[in-house]
Amino acid sequence: MSQYDSGAGPPDEYVEAEIHRLLAEDPAVAEQGITVVRRESTLVLQGEVESPHRRAEILRRVSERFPDVPIMTDIGVIRTQAPTQIEQLP
Repeated sequence: MSQYDSGAGPPDEYVEAEIHRLLAEDPAVAEQGITVVRRESTLVLQGEVESPHRRAEILRRVSERFPDVPIMTDIGVIRTQAPTQIEQLP
């Protein structure tokens, strides 16, 4: 059991703050656009990143740092390439 999980209930706001700090300050992540939302006994990471690899790296880092905290991801991948088709406006 880690220092962040007492086994007595869902993760608290301190864990949420620690995850925010990890995402913003870890040089391998440096992501400020991800939010942490508590849903019952699980913390959900929400936001958008530029690649599936980046999403996986964020989830890996958070899971390694907080192994006893249930984490889910709702992180979408935004398109970073130029569109390949012309957008037709009405």
